[in-house]
Amino acid sequence: MIPEEVIKSLAVESDSRIILILMDGLGDIRQGGKTPLEAARTPNLDFLAAEGTLGLTDPVSPGITPGSGPAHVSLFGYDPIKYQIGRGVLEATGIDMKLEKNDLASRGNFATRDEDGLITDRRAGRISTEENRRLVDALQKNIPEIEDVKIILRSVKEHRFVAVFRGENLQRGVAGTDPQATGVRSLAPSAIVPEAERTARVVMEFIRRADEVLAGEKRANTILLRGFSQLPEIPSMQALFKLNPAAIATYPMYRGLARLVGMKILQTGETIADEFETLQKNWSRFNFFFVHIKKTDSYGEDGNFTAKLKVIEEVDEFIPRVRELGPDVLAITGDHSTPCLLKSHSWHPNPFLLWSKYIRVDEVKSFSEASCAWGGLGRLPAVEAMPLMLANALKLEKFGA
Repeated sequence: MIPEEVIKSLAVESDSRIILILMDGLGDIRQGGKTPLEAARTPNLDFLAAEGTLGLTDPVSPGITPGSGPAHVSLFGYDPIKYQIGRGVLEATGIDMKLEKNDLASRGNFATRDEDGLITDRRAGRISTEENRRLVDALQKNIPEIEDVKIILRSVKEHRFVAVFRGENLQRGVAGTDPQATGVRSLAPSAIVPEAERTARVVMEFIRRADEVLAGEKRANTILLRGFSQLPEIPSMQALFKLNPAAIATYPMYRGLARLVGMKILQTGETIADEFETLQKNWSRFNFFFVHIKKTDSYGEDGNFTAKLKVIEEVDEFIPRVRELGPDVLAITGDHSTPCLLKSHSWHPNPFLLWSKYIRVDEVKSFSEASCAWGGLGRLPAVEAMPLMLANALKLEKFGA
């Protein structure tokens, strides 16, 4: 990738506008001969593909399965290896929690375990947000502090919550407790480095007490913690790319990611229609828009091929309205692949569509994983998508004499 100091020196301010529509977990593998993207009816995306150019992107590197953090960071133009943002910080900033420099944040899942202590559902049946709030209140009331470490809990959405540990000498080197599988026990929050032994002990005690509080619950009778992290130092998109960026996202974690790189978080409703209406209402205020669509990933994790297909079709219906706004650059992609067959993130590259009036059109006429493999952009690191968007928006000067 091009060094930060170089891209920063080339970036120029302008009124041209860029839209990045990100369908989370968009990429897939074939079931019954097609992927959800191939099976979906997408006349508007296909029209864009015929007018634009296509490729495949690797969030980190070929063969590496990315988490949501590095997958998004790379698309925003940042080195995902250099800027590793923990899941806990993302969840906390996504719900506007004000973290202090030494705070240790963790993402929490309410989960279900059986009488033998085996995890039967990592998401507690995706309990309602209202039930989540009730449980968080109970935990906060009963576990305010451990070993002079203040426990700060906040509800996020459905089964998710944030746990922040505030005290002296806390270390992020603690292993998560989510086994990422069912039919097994949760993991111990062990210290990855010796300096984190006390932190791991505090976390272990918090989990023990939480299990006691939740013992009478039918579904959410335990918790899983992962992504122990502290605030990173990361330059803003304003500083690096001279953009005035905004984010439209319904899920807190993605708002947190956007906020950490300097995006203005726009308030929006819960539906895809709400998100595109928010884009339209704020069109004149910003010159870079990140529009995040979550349900493609959720249905991929659920293994629901048909539902994932329907989300893609719904996004396609809004493409004409997006084009009516007159963007100078329109990019459509996923952050990572979430194949329905695997029900999880995967290493497969992401379909990537880039449109502008300055594009060098290739011969591909449809938007799918297979067609993107034949596109003019080839296969590229996702971190290189941002320079391409900037260049097609005429926001980069010439390099060298």
